[in-house]
Amino acid sequence: MIDIRPDGLESPSAQALDVMHAMRPGVLQFATLPPLSLYVHLPWCLKKCPYCDFNSHEWRGGASSEPPETAYIDALMADLEASLPLIWGRSVHSIFIGGGTPSLFSPQAIEHLISGLRARLRLEADCEITLEANPGTFEKNRFKAFGSAGVTRLSIGVQSFNDTHLNALGRVHDGAQAQAAVAEAAQAFDTFNLDIMYALPGQTLQDLAQDVQTALSFDPPHVSIYHLTIEPNTLFAKTPPVLPEDDTAYAMMDRITEMTAAQGLARYEVSAYAQADHQCWHNLNYWQFGDYLGIGAGAHSKLTFAHRVVRQVRFREPQLYMQQACKGLPVTRSEDVARSELPFEFMLNALRLKEGFKLSDYTERTGLALTSVQKGLQLAEQKGLIARDWARVWPTDLGFDFLSDLQSLFLADA
Repeated sequence: MIDIRPDGLESPSAQALDVMHAMRPGVLQFATLPPLSLYVHLPWCLKKCPYCDFNSHEWRGGASSEPPETAYIDALMADLEASLPLIWGRSVHSIFIGGGTPSLFSPQAIEHLISGLRARLRLEADCEITLEANPGTFEKNRFKAFGSAGVTRLSIGVQSFNDTHLNALGRVHDGAQAQAAVAEAAQAFDTFNLDIMYALPGQTLQDLAQDVQTALSFDPPHVSIYHLTIEPNTLFAKTPPVLPEDDTAYAMMDRITEMTAAQGLARYEVSAYAQADHQCWHNLNYWQFGDYLGIGAGAHSKLTFAHRVVRQVRFREPQLYMQQACKGLPVTRSEDVARSELPFEFMLNALRLKEGFKLSDYTERTGLALTSVQKGLQLAEQKGLIARDWARVWPTDLGFDFLSDLQSLFLADA
């Protein structure tokens, strides 16, 4: 792990040493490197939602003004340039601009950002570029302008079309604004995603079905469905709302799967449904234990080298991040993933996929032999949580329903 000074900042030489450390011999051996994605974090939002535990910060300037776009993008470019030696010569297959609420940034700023990325990175010709957007930042033709700026895929944080539930979630938009935003996205983008939440305070099975039906009426090529959970260090953790019973939540999940299947959306990941050829490539790369460089306040990276896998974390607070990034020192923590942790790290991701993973991918992405997970695989198969053949492992329906139990079988001390 990189040394941190008593004031919480890295020693000036920390990042200079990082590339040399990454290239040193080690206990792992990787013949090839996995695909590489880029995550860009834009940390501001209009209002912090009471369930959100992401690194997001309310923009105190209000809806009438915009965050410090130029200064922040300059910091992102400095961050990227400091990180280029770690990914030298590698192509980027996907970019995800998340937050926060990235659609708070103007289309002109997003165009400036994407141009800067293209100037510094080798992007694949069909590189997927996703931007998260919220209906509360929607205005006519804004989404179309994001497309003109270089965004190829929009992900809209609808959460619900029900005004009562949106209010309970602390969202800044209402159902009418959500429908208007989705309608424009459907006109502006060939591929877009709708985020929907379920098991909300006071939500019934009928309410959930109405939300899903409204979403499907726009013929979305991709829908992501998330169970509302109470996360630590959130407003909901301090004052928990009353949520539907577990049996009701399970029934909601079954209804979602039925309704999306009838619309031609296949469940390819535990929380994602897509039409053919509209899966989110960026998220697939995460689930397949690919590599990703994260830039921006609080962003995380996972990078593979010839003999190790390294994780990094950027400074979380936006102003401190910008200061450090402009000095070429955006990283607050960098460490090797321990050999003993790699099996769980891989399974935590790969078992989210309906089709599971190829056994050869496990050895290629972790640098470990299959014997390192044989005990867990045998136990999971005995419990009916996975099925497998000579080449592939995949979760059963039961494994999907009890995914956390399945993944925990691969913990180092399990």
